[in-house]
Amino acid sequence: MTIKRICLFLFFLLLFGVAGTWSYFNYFMQEAPVYSTVTVSRMDLEETVLATGTLHAYKTVDVGAQVSGQLKRLHVQLGDQVKEGDLLAEIDPVLQQNALKEAQAEQDNVSAQIHGKQARLVQYQKDYRRQVKLIAVDATSKVEFEDAFAQFEVTQAELDALKAQLEKAIVAVDSAQANLGYTRISAPMDGVVLSIDSDEGQTLVSSQTASTILTLADVRKMTVKAEISEADVTQVKAGQSVYFTILGEPDHRYHTELKAVEPGPTEDTSSSTSSSGTAVYYNGLFDVDNTDSRLRVGMTTEVTIVLHQVRQVLVAPVAVLREVNHQDVTQVYVLKDGRPVPRTVHLGLNDNVHVQLTTGVSEGEKLIIHSLPTTDDSDNNTRSGPFGGGPPPGGRS
Repeated sequence: MTIKRICLFLFFLLLFGVAGTWSYFNYFMQEAPVYSTVTVSRMDLEETVLATGTLHAYKTVDVGAQVSGQLKRLHVQLGDQVKEGDLLAEIDPVLQQNALKEAQAEQDNVSAQIHGKQARLVQYQKDYRRQVKLIAVDATSKVEFEDAFAQFEVTQAELDALKAQLEKAIVAVDSAQANLGYTRISAPMDGVVLSIDSDEGQTLVSSQTASTILTLADVRKMTVKAEISEADVTQVKAGQSVYFTILGEPDHRYHTELKAVEPGPTEDTSSSTSSSGTAVYYNGLFDVDNTDSRLRVGMTTEVTIVLHQVRQVLVAPVAVLREVNHQDVTQVYVLKDGRPVPRTVHLGLNDNVHVQLTTGVSEGEKLIIHSLPTTDDSDNNTRSGPFGGGPPPGGRS
C-alpha cells in the first residue's frame, strides 16, 4: 500500500468520524432536562381577610342651641382644640333675661298672695275656735258656726293652692335661669372643632331638635369602619389581630385588635334580589391610638384582618404543589443529584402565594416548579409530564 493510499484512507476515516460524532450529538444523544426550582425556606405566614375602611372620630358631638335667639358671638374657629367647659359661643340673652324677670315677678306675686292669705287664715281660725266655744254653751246659732267653719276651710284650701302656685313659680324661675345659662354654650368634652354649622348673627330657633352650631370630635383615638364582604364575614370575629395602612403612608402599619362586627349590612338590601348582583358588606369596627394626630377623619384605609398566623415555618410557593386531597396531603418533586424525586408532604397554612410544608421536606432543599424547554422541545409540540407540560422525571419523552 502506497503512502498516497494510506493518507487517503486516514482522510476518509477522519471524515466519517467527524460526521458520526455530529450525527450522535444532534440526533441520538438525549439532552438532560433543565428544571425551574425554588428553595424551601422559613418565613412568617398569615391567612388574612382584606377590606377597605374609613377613619372616623372615636366620639363626635353636635353642639347645638337649647334656646332661641341670635348667635351673638363664636369663640372658636375650625380646627381649634378645646377643653371641656371652654366657652364656645354666646346667644343674645335679652329674651331669656326678660323671661327670668317675668318668672321672678310671678313668684313674688304668689308669695305676696300667700302672705295675705295666711293672715286671713289666722283670723278665720280664731273666729272658728270662738264659735266652737260658743256653740258648746248654746250661745251662738248653728248657721254662724257653720259659716265660720266654711270660711276657715276654704281659706286653708286657697292657701294650699297658692303654695302649689309658688312651687310652680319657683320651677319657672329655675327654668328661666337655666335658659339664660344656655345662652353661653360650653364644650361638653375635650376635642377638636370638626365643623362650624352656624354663623355669627344667624337666628337660631330651638325646637324639638337643637339647632347645630358646631361639631366637636375626640380624635385622640380613631375608629375604623372596615367593609367586610359577606363571603369573608363568617370567618371574622372580635379579638382578631388587625393592621391597616393609609394612602399617605403605604409602608407604615397601624396594629390593633378587631372590636366588633356590626350585625347588619352597611346598606338596606331588602329590596334587592340575588340576581341583581348587589354586593353586601358588614362593618368591622376597631379603634387605634391617634395621640400624635397623624390620622384624619375620612381617610381611606387598607385593612388586613389576620385569621391565622404562624412564625418562621418551612414554606414554598404554591406553584410546587400537585393535586391536594381533603387531608391537605400532596406530592412535590425534590431536585436530588439533578433528578426529580417525589415526596409526600403535609400542608399547613396557605395564603394563596406561599404554603406551609409541615412534613416531607427540609430547609434548603430545592423543589421543582416546572421543567424548562430544551432545544429539541422547541421542535416538538407533544409535551407531557407532572411539571406543567414538561417531560416526566428522568428525561424528555
